Amino acid sequence: MQREDHIIVKRSHAALHEYPVVISLTVEWGDQDSFAHVNNTVYLKWCETARVAYLGKIGMWQLIRSEGKGPILASLGCNYRRPVTFPDTVQIGARVAKVGKSSFRMEHAVVSMAQDIVVAEADSTLVFVQYEGVKSLPLPPGMREAMAKIEGRSL
Repeated sequence: MQREDHIIVKRSHAALHEYPVVISLTVEWGDQDSFAHVNNTVYLKWCETARVAYLGKIGMWQLIRSEGKGPILASLGCNYRRPVTFPDTVQIGARVAKVGKSSFRMEHAVVSMAQDIVVAEADSTLVFVQYEGVKSLPLPPGMREAMAKIEGRSL
């Protein structure tokens, strides 16, 4: 189930200045593991939440509902720089780094507000598909244009 408590922030941490979509999430006690820091899988969920917010900003949900087409996650990686502990608030940035014919690569940065520093960086590759049959498709021109608009640069 997707968390609904995220907020797309207007004033983000300076380290997230280059990210067109930034969300803020509260670190929950249950996000921690037995080592008393946030479990590595939680960082991936945070990035997913930011990625979903980004896709919403470019109008992806209308395309999925009307045509049964959209992105699926093909790969995901994360570099953990510092542990995060409760209590804290994190800001997660999402941006598109590269656009191909049928795929695009996103980058994410996670900032601990308590530590005032980037604590993790992640990247994900998404492939545009027809969901029925999971067939790869070229990115629709409107999608590329929406990404370029939100990024403020050509892709």
